[in-house]
Amino acid sequence: MLAEIISIGDELLVGQVVNTNASWMAQALNNAGIRVCQISSISDEQNHIFKALDEASQRAQLILITGGLGPTNDDITKHTLTQYFKTELVYKPEVFDSITELFKKFGRNTSRLSKEQAMVPASCIPIINNHGTAPGMWFEKEGKVFISMPGVPYEMKGMMLDYIIPKLKKEFHTQSVLHKTILTQGIPESILAQILKDWEDALPKGVKLAYLPKPGMVRLRLSVYGENNEQSQRLIANELSRVKELLADDIFGYDKDTLEQVVGQLLKAKGWSVSTAESCTGGSIAQMITSVAGSSDYYRGSIVAYANDVKQHILGVKEQSLIEFGAVSESVSQQMAEGARKVLKTDCAIATTGIAGPGGGTPEKPVGTTWIAVSTPIKTFAKKYQMGDQRERNIQRAALTALNMLRKELIS
Repeated sequence: MLAEIISIGDELLVGQVVNTNASWMAQALNNAGIRVCQISSISDEQNHIFKALDEASQRAQLILITGGLGPTNDDITKHTLTQYFKTELVYKPEVFDSITELFKKFGRNTSRLSKEQAMVPASCIPIINNHGTAPGMWFEKEGKVFISMPGVPYEMKGMMLDYIIPKLKKEFHTQSVLHKTILTQGIPESILAQILKDWEDALPKGVKLAYLPKPGMVRLRLSVYGENNEQSQRLIANELSRVKELLADDIFGYDKDTLEQVVGQLLKAKGWSVSTAESCTGGSIAQMITSVAGSSDYYRGSIVAYANDVKQHILGVKEQSLIEFGAVSESVSQQMAEGARKVLKTDCAIATTGIAGPGGGTPEKPVGTTWIAVSTPIKTFAKKYQMGDQRERNIQRAALTALNMLRKELIS
């Protein structure tokens, strides 16, 4: 079964609202073995909706629609669908009863608008909304299924999980689908593609690889579509072992792992504590580490040493080093890391210093130049990186790179 998602609403087209509904629905459908072939956002106009439905029915067997089902005049989806399916609105007592029960929970009485919400197209199966007043609608026409849901995310999700997905899996044949996401940091997508080319070319039929890059990391998603779940699991396991051989410790985790979680687990296993000294990243590494529940077991704190006098007087960076090499240098980054270990009394520390941009660069040290240092009870070392010319991306990449440097040192 192929599916298409249509999101209705001018607010999506003017950028006022981010279309999180479509991405959530696509993931839910994919997990159910239903592949999404297209996602569209269209305006609140009848002709646009008619055209979108006609085109979608040429590509997919399942068309899911969100938006435009509220009680106000600008919500036209229900009336448009009534015309599209050449039917009429009829009163459904079970829908009105569900609205009445919902209102009782909030100490409210139903109104004329509530009764209008209980009017649905005669040819549809109404889908009760347990979280709002607008019912969903399930239509079938010429072997195709059309499902309309509210645009309010938690109302849509409730219908999908409670009714739509179970009904689809019960009434239609869906494939088994398995995904495994391999998480890497520090290797550009183009280099990864070179390393993995021969392996990727030899992937068995039914196994697909997708490269999903983002600032500072690349995710590799292995997907297997098939009829036999056990066979799919074996295929995933076999290909995963081959990737591990090729990438080794450049893989930091899988699926929903994060670098900060992985580093925290390694620190706890060693019984080590960590601190951070941040200049160009401005506390981003500290925020990432402390976003993990239980990080107080190994994380003691951070010194955001943005100014040179803070580097000098709190972290103990030598004035001569700042004069001779500059704040963005190997020597200063190492002294920052060692200073953090000393001041915050930790087993290891991470330090960052760089030119995040967009200004401040020189021919010798262009925007994006970043030094990252790691200090442990065994050694202190630093590496130079050229992150690029976009400030937000530079900070994100530097924070991830710093955590990955510590991770690799912890497993070495």
